[in-house]
Amino acid sequence: MNSYPLLNVFFTTMWIFLWILWFFLLFRVFGDLFRDDSVGGWGKAGWSVFLICLPFVGVFVYLIVRGKGMGAREIQRSLDAEQEMRTYIQEAAGSTGGGSADHVDALARLAELRKSGDLTEEEYQNAKRKVLA
Repeated sequence: MNSYPLLNVFFTTMWIFLWILWFFLLFRVFGDLFRDDSVGGWGKAGWSVFLICLPFVGVFVYLIVRGKGMGAREIQRSLDAEQEMRTYIQEAAGSTGGGSADHVDALARLAELRKSGDLTEEEYQNAKRKVLA
């Protein structure tokens, strides 16, 4: 009844895992190659042909020749993306001019005055429009 022994299941699972791992590595190498601006078009074409025609040898040679810089390029891309995000957030929040903190303080004081009943809702809205203008 048991036509597929447990050891064969283990080996089949191992081979499937290794193929998935291999494809992840291959996509990682192609991703690094095409994101790298220091390699020109002919260099990318040459590496691509090498990786497609001789995939195992090509990936191992790529990792030996350019593997050390893969991590540095990934870190630099991450730092650039983080800097772009910070710049965007600062521009969107309007905190580059330094006047934003004053606006926040004024709005907080207005909210406290409204909460304590010293300002009506209409007065609060008018004052808030003046602060934000």
